Amino acid sequence: MKQVFSESFFLSTGEVNAEGEMAIPLLAAKIIDIATAHANSLGIGNPSMAHLNLGWVLSRLTIEMRRWPKANEDYTLSTWIEDWNRHFSLRCFRIDAADGSPLGYARSVWMVMDTSTRDNAGLSHLKLPEGIIPDLECPIARQAKHQVIVEPREGTQLPAKALAATAPAAWHTFRYCDLDYYRHVNTVRYIGLLLNQFPLSLYDRCEVARMELNFLHEAQYGERVKVLTASTGDSAEGDGYSLSLARRADEREETLLYARLFFRPRRDR
Repeated sequence: MKQVFSESFFLSTGEVNAEGEMAIPLLAAKIIDIATAHANSLGIGNPSMAHLNLGWVLSRLTIEMRRWPKANEDYTLSTWIEDWNRHFSLRCFRIDAADGSPLGYARSVWMVMDTSTRDNAGLSHLKLPEGIIPDLECPIARQAKHQVIVEPREGTQLPAKALAATAPAAWHTFRYCDLDYYRHVNTVRYIGLLLNQFPLSLYDRCEVARMELNFLHEAQYGERVKVLTASTGDSAEGDGYSLSLARRADEREETLLYARLFFRPRRDR
């Protein structure tokens, strides 16, 4: 059993974005895949819980990159468990270039979902192998507290600590290809929806330095969601934006997801 589980890949031209770099949805998919492979190798993966109608789902994800891999580059993705408690597992990731230098890191929070009730089942039924948590640093910050985003209305004061949307609301209806094994919306599909809120010209000028996702509720097939975006200005990480996805539930809006994206100017432009 390995404390740190690693896999190496070749980034083909079919896997990159319009700027010839690793697409963020691809990295998210690889992160989920390698976390699954490591958990399976430790005997705490989905196959070990299938008879209980339980399975791992992602609750939070933070990715911070120093540089994105380019087309036709080799890279290595490594993962390890950072912490473990009754309710959640905290897992980290490192993305290395072919020469072994770190390109970026990721932090994640995972829960075990009861697929019958759709609730957090906790981790008490799982036994973590002794000594499996390494003394290894993940040098990126944890997520900050996310802020509520509201559409500004003339003559109406914003709630305390809320952000005013700086772009018109966008709407999206989830369809068949948005779903995953659990028949809820796939993390990768959420990321694509969020990234599509910005124009190509921004990505040509800037690259994503950091992305934060905080999942609150599942989205299902056929649900129509509202996407709100708020510019939060300059920060240490770069130009910042907060985003939220919400649906109508019981005559009120229910937030499904909070996210933050930070852009920095491209070094080669």
